[in-house]
Amino acid sequence: MMRVARWYHNRDVRVEEMPVPEIHPGELLVRVEASGICGSDVMEWYRLDRAPLVLGHEVAGEIVELGEGVEGFALGERVVLAHHVPCNTCHYCLRGHHSSCDTLRRTNFDPGGFAEYLRVPAINVDRGVFPLPEELSYEDATFVEPLACVLRGHRRAGMQPGDGVLVMGSGIAGLLHIQVARSMGAGRIVATDASEYRVAAAGRFGADVAFLPADFSTERLREVNQGRLADVVLVCTGALAAVEQSLRMVDRGGTVLFFAPTGPGVAVPISINELFWRTDITLTTSYAGSPADYRAALEIIRGGGLPLHQMITHRLSLEETGLGFRLVAAAAESLKVIVEPQR
Repeated sequence: MMRVARWYHNRDVRVEEMPVPEIHPGELLVRVEASGICGSDVMEWYRLDRAPLVLGHEVAGEIVELGEGVEGFALGERVVLAHHVPCNTCHYCLRGHHSSCDTLRRTNFDPGGFAEYLRVPAINVDRGVFPLPEELSYEDATFVEPLACVLRGHRRAGMQPGDGVLVMGSGIAGLLHIQVARSMGAGRIVATDASEYRVAAAGRFGADVAFLPADFSTERLREVNQGRLADVVLVCTGALAAVEQSLRMVDRGGTVLFFAPTGPGVAVPISINELFWRTDITLTTSYAGSPADYRAALEIIRGGGLPLHQMITHRLSLEETGLGFRLVAAAAESLKVIVEPQR
């Protein structure tokens, strides 16, 4: 038997027992050493009808059992895992849209990262298990999945060196977007967040200036961005007010990337004439990351240029997973929250 943190809703996460997963040919059993709590984990509307669940997809651990026929991995090897993997052969994959692949949307771990052990299905073993370099910790590895998503989002947004960038929402995703934009030669980087704590964090982690929404406007953006609006707006919050405001903050020829989902049923009216006609504005989205994005994220982290450990605010035991969910759901005085099931 093993312990798991089973999610019923954000205020009810219970430590329970279940059998250690039994692996089959081509599969791996991994002892989970660290699993980050993602903002998507606390979206109750997205998964409440499927509760209870063992969540956790920002996972790193050690291989403790090899299924028959597994090659290229060894017992005791440290690895970082992708929970969703594409087929690499469908219409969407062949067009470079791996995160639109039906296979990617169906694949997952058994059970999830908030558990002492998990089973890695054969298709994930084939294209979603990455050796963790000796110089990187399990904590470092929990940033691979969110950074992979951010890299794909940046690619979709098409940021160029010198572009003025606005990041709306300064949780971990927003902070990683700030870091990536800075590393890619962005011009002025402006950030916003509804939490004073996260506004301060945005300033510490690379934004030139950061605002609370009540203090932010098109006029303030022009004041701090050389008289112009933003070339790239990265919306890392699902708050409707931020989504609506983002459409007023993008400059001619610019792009708005909706990186975070809104709540269900939310619709935003758009004036075609005011927003698009003669402006060349692009609205786009991004979901998940491909195996190539995971590899790129791992190499960027290996390079040591990101202040990852400074972003970690909470390291919790499996018994404290409920506290972690409450912290992330509050989106206030926390950044990266990591659960360590072996503590």
